[in-house]
Amino acid sequence: MVSENSDAQGGETTALALKILVAGGFGVGKTTLVGAVSEIRPLRTEELLSEAGQLVDDTDGVDQKVTTTVAMDFGRITIRSGLSLYLFGTPGQDRFWFLWDELSQGALGAVVLADTRRLEDCFPAVDYFEHRHIPFVVAVNCFAGARTYGAHDVSRALDLDQGTPVVLCDARDRDSGKEVLIRLVEYAGRMHTARLLDSVG
Repeated sequence: MVSENSDAQGGETTALALKILVAGGFGVGKTTLVGAVSEIRPLRTEELLSEAGQLVDDTDGVDQKVTTTVAMDFGRITIRSGLSLYLFGTPGQDRFWFLWDELSQGALGAVVLADTRRLEDCFPAVDYFEHRHIPFVVAVNCFAGARTYGAHDVSRALDLDQGTPVVLCDARDRDSGKEVLIRLVEYAGRMHTARLLDSVG
């Protein structure tokens, strides 16, 4: 998305806004990450977990979680002058997968949040973006008390394509989240440039 803005001298400057998805399993910290980095009050579509949902939502390892995203989270962060990111947090449960295709339209790339205590929960997101050739980084949300694994170990466990970045982060920390987003923008930029060059080669 590109929009035109006037600068203080009356000239025209181009402000670029990029769409980024924040995905991952149930309870991995997507809403937390969007809320931590957003410079606007984030839009949240959270609802209380119900008894009916106990039959379909696996809360092992996230027993303290009492709400769930039922549509999306939305936030915005300015990376630098003239470059903003619009963040769309996806719902984590299987029954909301139909929303992913809509949310992914026009996305530059995605952050796949991972929890090493439930690493298998991010496999569906990894598969989704790999099959649709959407660039992504895996951000390991370092929960208190969880065993620490290196980026290489996580990459091997997830069987990621060579070169897919894996970064460690704290989804609660704005600076940490911003670094993840910068890594994604840099990586996605390289991937899109390479594909463009291949298409004209």
